[in-house]
Amino acid sequence: MRLPAVLLAFTLLALSALSAGAETFKTPQALIKALYAYDTAESDEDAPSPYSPFFSRGLNRLFQADRDATPEGEVGAVDFDPVISGQDGEAKNVRLSPPITMDDRAELEVSFRNGSEAVTLYYTLVREQGGWKVDDIANQEGEYPWSLRELLEQ
Repeated sequence: MRLPAVLLAFTLLALSALSAGAETFKTPQALIKALYAYDTAESDEDAPSPYSPFFSRGLNRLFQADRDATPEGEVGAVDFDPVISGQDGEAKNVRLSPPITMDDRAELEVSFRNGSEAVTLYYTLVREQGGWKVDDIANQEGEYPWSLRELLEQ
């Protein structure tokens, strides 16, 4: 009689811990604001990316495939922080455009300053399991334009 109660309590505790780590973002703006407030030092080192909680299943699969294909001690296809479009620094004065939403997809621009550089990134989001996730980030400006998905799919 006691064992079922203990098992039930343990199961409920485990489920509550899992749901706390998998936050659901109800709007594209909520996702992007949380992403730019996130401290990557809190990320799981075994995750495919420091931003895995914010990325779609598809984008996380691409990061994991890149990680699996990269020899030990080498850098993978993405050797910079895609959220700030650089090696280091931080996003200051973050501004979001209104999202363009089409069914379970959304696109929006995020502009900010990283040091003296003005940066504009283009986000593609998807709705998964009741919330929004990042499916691609692109920088279409500068000498070396990039798309996160394209870098990982090469």
